[in-house]
Amino acid sequence: MKCVTCVVVLGALLVIPTSNVSSLSFVARAEASSHESKARRDAFADQALSTPIEIVQATADEAPSDMWEEYEEEEEVVDIADPIYYWNKGMYHFNDKFYFWVLKPVARGYRWAVPEEVREGVKNFFHNLSFPIRFVSCLLQAKGSRAAGEFGRFFMNTTWGILGFGNPAKDCPRLNPPEEDLGQTFGAWGMGNGFYIVWPFLGPSTARDSVGLVGETYLDPVRYVEPMAASLAITTWDTINETSFRIGDYEALKDAAIDPYTSIRDAYVQHRKKQVEE
Repeated sequence: MKCVTCVVVLGALLVIPTSNVSSLSFVARAEASSHESKARRDAFADQALSTPIEIVQATADEAPSDMWEEYEEEEEVVDIADPIYYWNKGMYHFNDKFYFWVLKPVARGYRWAVPEEVREGVKNFFHNLSFPIRFVSCLLQAKGSRAAGEFGRFFMNTTWGILGFGNPAKDCPRLNPPEEDLGQTFGAWGMGNGFYIVWPFLGPSTARDSVGLVGETYLDPVRYVEPMAASLAITTWDTINETSFRIGDYEALKDAAIDPYTSIRDAYVQHRKKQVEE
C-alpha cells in the first residue's frame, strides 16, 4: 500500500512536466536563433560604419539576404493579454524550483544509470504512443497528407520498429510531417489565444491551448491504463526520460534572458503562432 501511495504522489508531481520541458527547449532554441541573427546584423553594421560611404553603397547588396526580413519579423510582436500576471509569475517561480530541486536531479541520475540507446528507444516508444493526438488533429484540420504521413510513420515504427522502440520512419521525409495538436487545431479554426496562463508543472500555455490539453488527455492511450497508479507511473517515466535529453536548455535560457518570465511568454506565443500558420 505504501508503494502505491509513493507512486501516486511521485506521478502527481511529474505527470505534466514533459510539455514544460519541451516548451523550455523551443524557447531556448528561439533565444539562441535570435542572438545569432542579431550577431550577424551587428557585424554587418559595424563593418558599414567603418567603411567609406561609396563602398558601403556598392556592397549593400552583399548584406545577409535575410537581414531586412529579420528586422521586419522582429517588429511583428504577438501581444497576448496577461490578466493574471501575479498568478503566472508565482507559477513560473514554482516550476523553476521544481525543475532545479526535483526534476533535474532525478533526470540526471536516470541519465547516468540508463544508456542513451535505451533512453532513445523509450523516447521513440512514447512518441509513437501519442500518435492519436497528432493524427486526429490533422484530420480535424483537413490536412489529409499530414494525416497520411502520421499514419504511415505509426505503422512503420510499430511494425518494423518493434512497437515503436525503433524509428525506421525517420529517414522518410513524407512520414515526418510537422506535428499537430488540438491547440493548433483550434487556432486553425480561427480561435484566438485568449489570455496567457502558466500552469503548475505544465508551464506556459494559453486559454486556447489549455482547452486543447484537456481534449488531448482523452486521446492519450496512457490515460486508460488501470489502475491509476500504473498510468501515473508510466507518465512519470516518460517525463523523466524526456527530461534526460534536455538538461541544460532551461539553464541556457535563464543565463541569456534579462527577464526569463517575459522571454518565455513572448517566445511561447510567437512559436505557437508559427505552428498554427504552418
